Amino acid sequence: MKKTEISRYSKAGVDIDKGNEFVSRIKPLVSKTFRRGVLTEIGGFGGLFAIGGQYTDPVLVSSTDGVGTKLNIAGLCKKHDTIGIDLVAMCVNDIVVCGAKPLFFLDYFSIGKLDLDVATEVVKGIAEGCEMSNCSLIGGETAEMPGLYSPGDYDLAGFSVGIAERKNLIDGSLIRDGDKIIGLASSGLHSNGFSLVRKIFFEEMGLTVNDSVKELGCTLGEELLRPTRIYTETLLNVFRNFKVKGVVHITGGGIIDNIPRVLPHGCKAIINENSWPVPPVFKLLQEKGGISALEMYRTFNCGIGMVVIVDDKLVEDVLRQLTALGESPFVIGSVAAAYLDRDEEGASFVEIVG
Repeated sequence: MKKTEISRYSKAGVDIDKGNEFVSRIKPLVSKTFRRGVLTEIGGFGGLFAIGGQYTDPVLVSSTDGVGTKLNIAGLCKKHDTIGIDLVAMCVNDIVVCGAKPLFFLDYFSIGKLDLDVATEVVKGIAEGCEMSNCSLIGGETAEMPGLYSPGDYDLAGFSVGIAERKNLIDGSLIRDGDKIIGLASSGLHSNGFSLVRKIFFEEMGLTVNDSVKELGCTLGEELLRPTRIYTETLLNVFRNFKVKGVVHITGGGIIDNIPRVLPHGCKAIINENSWPVPPVFKLLQEKGGISALEMYRTFNCGIGMVVIVDDKLVEDVLRQLTALGESPFVIGSVAAAYLDRDEEGASFVEIVG
């Protein structure tokens, strides 16, 4: 069949030639993310990555995630070049909490009818996120699915693999009563709670993404599309200098549900809610949505995107390094003894005070 002929497949909604053009467009973006270890160019059947011999007892750490209904905001704003940063962040931030360094990333992009400009912008953001986290984008899948998505809609998923020496893994087992909890400031909502965010701002308040919101100092769309902060390089630097006992990525479930995931038996976290500045977007959501404090702490990050738990003696030094690396760290609480049954109904391992 001549390439100029229109195939039955193309008439059914899947354009192979457009897919090939898309791969050509993104090759320069992807190649910029390649680091030592990448063995293949984009376009092959599988992405190859060599671990090398620098590890004695290597452990691979994997993560997969998406960005949820924040995709809807990108569509409303017609701005698709940052949502890929969110995608990478949600995966690599989960890897680094284990003490692992992200190695490579793969993406899955599905859409009803491939829009080359939109797809290229999405991958541009993914590549930027990979550069920020020193992670190589070595592969992915682009799928046209006519009839499955409404015009303009698409979905994203990300997959990442990292590595750590077994002896350097961070699992929370060393956490003890008296350890301090340091919170790292988020860039905003990150990528969680957007179903509730959209309901409050769009349905209940009647706002649009183009509306300027006085409390936010920008348009609603600008606030909602702030990319998720990537903490990998910062934390890896801290790990090299200090013994960190536990790290928590504050995503869905917020502070209340995520911190207990790293606490050993017999410990609970006491969090002082007055110890960090809460960004205006969270205050606005709570006020206009009539959301209780407990639900806020279970749904949103409320201004804390990552938590680091260290011995009390290390706090000041760790704070200094985090600040020098461009983070905004706050001592937000401490670990205390708790003799609670993990399976006890209603048992809480995070106490909010202040």
